Amino acid sequence: MNKIYSKIESISGSVITVRADGVKYNELAEIETAFGTSLAEVNRIDGDLVSLQVFAGGRGVSTGDKIRFLGREMQVCFSENLLGRIFNGSGAPRDKGPALRDNPVEIGGPSVNPAKRIMARRMIRTGIPMIDMFNTLVVSQKLPIFSISGEPYNELLARIAMQAEVDVIVLGGMGLKYDDYLYFKNTLEEGGALSRTVMFVHTAADPTVECLKIPDMSLAVAEQFALQGKDVLVLLTDMTNFADSMKEIAITQEQVPSNRGYPGDLYSQLASRYEKAVDFDDAGSVTILAVTTMPGDDVTHPVPDNTGYITEGQFYLKGGRIEPFGSLSRLKQNVNGKTRNDHRALMDGMIRLYSAYKDTLEKKSMGFMMSEWDEKLLKYGELFEKELMALSVNIPLEGALDKGWNILASCFNSEETGIKSELIEQYWPVKA
Repeated sequence: MNKIYSKIESISGSVITVRADGVKYNELAEIETAFGTSLAEVNRIDGDLVSLQVFAGGRGVSTGDKIRFLGREMQVCFSENLLGRIFNGSGAPRDKGPALRDNPVEIGGPSVNPAKRIMARRMIRTGIPMIDMFNTLVVSQKLPIFSISGEPYNELLARIAMQAEVDVIVLGGMGLKYDDYLYFKNTLEEGGALSRTVMFVHTAADPTVECLKIPDMSLAVAEQFALQGKDVLVLLTDMTNFADSMKEIAITQEQVPSNRGYPGDLYSQLASRYEKAVDFDDAGSVTILAVTTMPGDDVTHPVPDNTGYITEGQFYLKGGRIEPFGSLSRLKQNVNGKTRNDHRALMDGMIRLYSAYKDTLEKKSMGFMMSEWDEKLLKYGELFEKELMALSVNIPLEGALDKGWNILASCFNSEETGIKSELIEQYWPVKA
């Protein structure tokens, strides 16, 4: 039997302090308050003085409430029954379905032994040309989506969840507005993707400490599915909310703040989550796509700044589309040489011409005369943005490559593109 303590020494916000022995850091406890039973987690031990973060907050807690330590850290129950289900940051059902109690696995464990990993070498198709064609997503990659507030990053994640060619989707929502939560739920349900999806959702109205559990629960479940041989895509939104929750709890613990008030271990906390991305040598894989919103479009903000040192590139969402110049997939060269022989040359050629189009736009805005070449570039840039960059475009990779050739042929002569002549001979559209 676990001991029960009924004398709380102090209550400071959502942190309570009790004298107890034989307790471990991060151990869970149950506290019975006037509002019912809530979980709490040990976050500081000083001799026999133990501080706990109460999930439901300090409201309704009195010094005579009973605390029972559970002798374990946070766990999530794993089985095939998770598919199609929605849970909160405590692992309790949010979809009014039955609670799962079988096969509990601990969350927040170490990342996979490098000897068990293999090199990333398989592509994940999403049907989004700016990803598939220009910054290919690779199995076991960890990539953030850098975005400013107001951009359609949740809509982008929902599309990826519906269209990505993987076995299982694990969606972790942190600090979501209730409308966004319903959007994910309804979109996946209507698109028929909910049956292969597990959702862990923390809304803005839920306890702050539950926000910190969402990535760990999502990744623990993803890892278990991967060990069964499945390719799993973990979608997290928004890691800046996760970091802000860390900051809020660090302040209540009176930790010494680091850059802009964030705790000093922000980098290692982010890294420990992203490093869970893996392609097992004898099982499945875990791939991570995580939204990171940039306050004020500031890429030097501590959260995107630290994230950039951990991940293998980024997608940069701006103006409602994935920007080709801010975006980078460092692993794309592992796969885009195996797709179609024109993939790399077309990708490089089109981006080079789009860069020239941007220069021409600048010249035009300053009142320079437009040459015949400039007019061609202006036509090309508009077609490129409309037919390939727009997030509404939904075509497979081969269709995107063919469309790329058609755009080039409608704007330029073949020799003006700078693409190898043997590829021109093979793929240049024959005009009627």
